[in-house]
Amino acid sequence: MNLRFAGILVRPDSPAAEQKGLELRTWLKQQGIASAALNQVDPAMDLLIVLGGDGTLLHAAEAANQHGQPVLGVHMGNLGFLTEVEVAELYKTINMILAGEYRIEERVMLTATLINGSTGVLSEPVLALNEVVIVKEGAAALLHLRCWADREYIATYKADGLIVATPTGSTAYSLAAGGPLVHAELNSLLLTPICPFMLSSRPVLLDSETRISAHPLAPADALVLADGEPRWRITENDYLLIHRAARPLLLVSSPWKSYFNILRTKLHWGGETLDLPLPEAVARCF
Repeated sequence: MNLRFAGILVRPDSPAAEQKGLELRTWLKQQGIASAALNQVDPAMDLLIVLGGDGTLLHAAEAANQHGQPVLGVHMGNLGFLTEVEVAELYKTINMILAGEYRIEERVMLTATLINGSTGVLSEPVLALNEVVIVKEGAAALLHLRCWADREYIATYKADGLIVATPTGSTAYSLAAGGPLVHAELNSLLLTPICPFMLSSRPVLLDSETRISAHPLAPADALVLADGEPRWRITENDYLLIHRAARPLLLVSSPWKSYFNILRTKLHWGGETLDLPLPEAVARCF
């Protein structure tokens, strides 16, 4: 990576992240980086460095996707599924990036658009890295949501809502709603009903090229959320169209942890803390 211009985005409610951002900006300039800006996103930036939690990275994902910029997430928050690099590893990781020793993962993102069923008028699209959700408001009655995969009718879900998640988002809201874990680099979409009043209703894994449409039946009192942010109210006159975004998010992966290392750590699975290598005699068979 020819790193000449870096952006540093810090968690807004964290003095520690703010201080680390100031230190990092000074350090980057000492390494000969021409420019490093704090809490700004410029299309000319070669790398966005996020200091915070997964929420901070989710906020940065839309801008990074639009500009095709790789993102390095540094864990200074809570969960750290997306912000893989620990603070103690920060400078070592950036030195590896400067030396060309890094790997970029391509993470599927979603585009969501609200369509008026009578006029065909489309809203401005929004992007999401984890998921797009239709969810009932407050103590409203169960939603009845018709759903299609491309032009093929799937079902009418009776549920508190419906999650359309990426593989990255399979460890977020979808997991809490009973969805499966999906490897983050798979090209797929995940459809997970929220508290369905249908015991046989189960999550469905779809090809990432599938276009998903959802339509609430009357009476509908629901919101559309993209990565946890309210975007629209949706009524029985509306259809929500969700599909894979034109570009993936480019995420610089941690050189110290594998995908399953992160799952073992964050989900408290059993086994070794560090990655356990396959015996060489077995590995030669691959």
